[in-house]
Amino acid sequence: MTDEPEIEPIEITYDEDLYPARPKRLRPRSNLRASNIRRSFSDPRSADASNPSYIEWLTRQSMLRDAEVLGRGLSGQPSMWRHPYARPDARRAIRTASVWFTAYPISLITAPGHSYLAALGDDALWEAFQRIGITAVHTGPVKLAGGITGWSSTASVDGHFDRISTQIDPAFGSDDEFRQLSDVADRHGGSVIDDIVPGHTGKGADFRLAEMGYKDYPGIYHMIEIPEEDWHELPPVPDNRDSVNLDAATEERLADLGYIIGQLQRVIFYSPGTKETNWSVTAPVLGADGRTRRWVYLHYFKQGQPSINWLDPTFAGMRLVIGDALHSLGDLGSSALRLDANGFLGVEKSAEGTPAWSEGHPLSEAANHLIAGMVRKVGGFSFQELNLTVEDIRDTGRVGADLSYDFINRPAYQHALAMGDTEFLRLTLRTSLSTGVQPVGLVHALQNHDELTYELVHWATLHRADLYPFRDEEMTGAQLAETIRADLLEKLTGEAADYNLVFTTNGIACTTASVIAASQGLTTLDDIADDHIDDIQRAHLLLVMFNAWQPGVFALSAWDLLGMLPLPASEVRELIAEGDTRWVHRGAHDLMDVDTEAVMSSSGMPRGRSLYGSLPDQLGRQDSFASQVSEILSIRSTLGLDVGTQLDIPDVAHQGMLVMVHRLDEGDDSKEDAPIQVTVLNFTGETIEGTVRSSALTPRRTVYDARTGEEVGRVDDLQSFTVRLEPYAGLCLLGRDAAEEEAAAEAREADDED
Repeated sequence: MTDEPEIEPIEITYDEDLYPARPKRLRPRSNLRASNIRRSFSDPRSADASNPSYIEWLTRQSMLRDAEVLGRGLSGQPSMWRHPYARPDARRAIRTASVWFTAYPISLITAPGHSYLAALGDDALWEAFQRIGITAVHTGPVKLAGGITGWSSTASVDGHFDRISTQIDPAFGSDDEFRQLSDVADRHGGSVIDDIVPGHTGKGADFRLAEMGYKDYPGIYHMIEIPEEDWHELPPVPDNRDSVNLDAATEERLADLGYIIGQLQRVIFYSPGTKETNWSVTAPVLGADGRTRRWVYLHYFKQGQPSINWLDPTFAGMRLVIGDALHSLGDLGSSALRLDANGFLGVEKSAEGTPAWSEGHPLSEAANHLIAGMVRKVGGFSFQELNLTVEDIRDTGRVGADLSYDFINRPAYQHALAMGDTEFLRLTLRTSLSTGVQPVGLVHALQNHDELTYELVHWATLHRADLYPFRDEEMTGAQLAETIRADLLEKLTGEAADYNLVFTTNGIACTTASVIAASQGLTTLDDIADDHIDDIQRAHLLLVMFNAWQPGVFALSAWDLLGMLPLPASEVRELIAEGDTRWVHRGAHDLMDVDTEAVMSSSGMPRGRSLYGSLPDQLGRQDSFASQVSEILSIRSTLGLDVGTQLDIPDVAHQGMLVMVHRLDEGDDSKEDAPIQVTVLNFTGETIEGTVRSSALTPRRTVYDARTGEEVGRVDDLQSFTVRLEPYAGLCLLGRDAAEEEAAAEAREADDED
């Protein structure tokens, strides 16, 4: 038998008279009054607060408890003082891991009897990764997620991003298998990248203890106790539910009563009747002190993802998140962490009648500084998925994560391909540069587990009234964002391609291959025949060149490596029934031909259609997608392009052309004679010719192809040269330096004399 946990009754004695100057409805009376309902503690079988054994059972599983144990184990150790931690260092992170494979646990087909983590730790897979040039694996979320109802676990509501434990989910493997993966990666010169979620948890033990008002647990979340006399303001909760979303009218009433801060800047994943606000209310919950409470809690995302409060006096949320990070880095052996939903860590009431301040809040920057600083302090690095304005990415990156996901250019390069026009892509690249975000600080990715995001937050929010030149006119940021969304919807969904599905207001559920297929006029999955594969592969390699032939991290997934198409909607009907269409692009795949007969992954995801074949098959063919990706990455690595500096995004002679100019200086501004590299790309399916002109080019220097060594042209006195590009082709060009030009001139003279 274990000792019964201490039950601490809570008595609130604040006096309303302490707030005489505050309007009555803003006085914190909602925090001061309590229900008179009492319960006896009797039934040892009860899955509620009347049973001390149930509270103890929850406590043993809680992330907050694990964080306390981990913190005590590391506190005062010399290992905590061996690494610099104050400032982000993108280039240090890139030198650790320059090319990432983005995995997704529920979609990987494994050999019979092998777990997901065991499959990722296979030596043969890492040998294939080495041949391609991949230096890190991002595992995706693999810790327990979902929730707890009574004594039972409930499934994840968001692809395991609703974490409830530091323990590895047995469905994906074990802690020991994760450690083995880290060891295998290290033997092959690679690294493992794990996830933490500083913005929310699932409804696991921590949330259930918070509902019970137990110890520090309510301090983890943005949750407000509503006194019983105002329960009539709350909607009823059906017997088969533990909470319901508030409608806008109820949100406004509770804000007027002073309980919550009300409407936020936007409702992510908005869905009528399912999620109309960012607030939900619980059913009555018996507390550890015998009181019954109802809570209203904040969730930026889904109802099963209660938001963490980073400025509660207990700092319980902060302790939980830091503990989870230390477990991944110190105990499991990962080298880096992705910070998910880290742009929503601060929320504050605004002036009357305006939405609460919930994006770009200084508290988010402060919290990110703490998380990223702790990660660096133990020798790791971090990256963030911050889909906010470019200024937010810049400001958070000054003190927070070492790298940021490239939400700036990802929808823009998809748009360039769909339209055969790079104008918007050139605008996004220039905006990034002018705002102070160098591409070296970004993770340039092809497909991941999420949708093609087209929220275009930078233009649709902070800069919605600013004017931008586009298509021979001036548009406001809001008009520009709407125009780009309309283009993508028209070209990639509906009658143009019924296999790419709209995902709420966020973007389009699709694979990279299906974006290309739609851009090339293939309207149904059945239309995509074997004789279309070469054209799709050629455009896919173009997108690899765009992302890899610029400074920063390059990331791609199995869906990219194998050329996966979306699943027919009918095969995931139940998963997409409530509007989460992203499941169509998460089809199962078999990287290494470990189970060719499998029709689904061990998690039950149906197997998707691969256009390119498995890695063993591709690496046996020089003309395959994977083999050509290897060649592209080899050039990138040889030049040190990944740690260079972007200088210019010049105007172009053809609307389908893109030019990026870089200095190969490893970030050292003092290297005035560092080589200049030029990436030239053709986003159209036709052969084009055009002039490359940039003030960064040195006149009278020869330009040659870094891949073949062949001379392409010579920079004239107008700092320009001409190129010819086949459909969907790209060039990685270098200019000879002065010594090379002199040697070449001497060689030519010698040839002439002979």
